[in-house]
Amino acid sequence: MGDAGYFDAQGRLWFCGRVNHRVETANGVMWPIRVEAIFNNHDAVSRCAMVGLGDRPNQVPCIVIELHDGHIPEKDLRERIRGELQRMADAHELTRGIGYFLFHEGLPVDVRHNAKINREALKHWADTQLPEVTQ
Repeated sequence: MGDAGYFDAQGRLWFCGRVNHRVETANGVMWPIRVEAIFNNHDAVSRCAMVGLGDRPNQVPCIVIELHDGHIPEKDLRERIRGELQRMADAHELTRGIGYFLFHEGLPVDVRHNAKINREALKHWADTQLPEVTQ
């Protein structure tokens, strides 16, 4: 199926995301569902997606944010939200080391599943927004 997950000590099954959506960094593998769940708790965030900038196994994680109103905020508000997201990242073991946050007006979706994020298209877009990271 291409999905990844694990059983915890209590026998519960935890879904981590699709294997081909994982981000492989120099410090290990990051799984999208586990990471995105943290940032989706921010009041202004409608949904987000983690993509890996660059190539495996030395990708740099980047979180692409879609806000509730679907617009990219003015610079001051954008920087405030980015700072709040950075503090959230720093506070969790799973997300420590994430330092790139981009805003998108509407995350691209798979044409067959209107809710499923098209991560390949989003990764390409994010690579163009932060070319200095992938060089």
